[in-house]
Amino acid sequence: MAVIIKYIVERKGVEKMTFTSKKEADAYDKMLDSADQLAEFLSESSVTLDDQQLEELGLYLASNKEMVQSLFKGNSFVSGAQDAPESE
Repeated sequence: MAVIIKYIVERKGVEKMTFTSKKEADAYDKMLDSADQLAEFLSESSVTLDDQQLEELGLYLASNKEMVQSLFKGNSFVSGAQDAPESE
């Protein structure tokens, strides 16, 4: 019999994702925390978005953190290169 350890990321009583690595689960949980904070920040702006749009936009920005940071550093956006931001 094998023993398998699984790490489950849960938000508001809903299972979001299951991982076999605590490090991956913690990273995903942190990304979800960032998405929540971004959605809250955006909700205070003059841009009119419903709750679903705020959640989706916050999640998109958080999951593309490296690209967003690269853009704030003045690097150019390269379509299709979301996984590999330009180096300085």
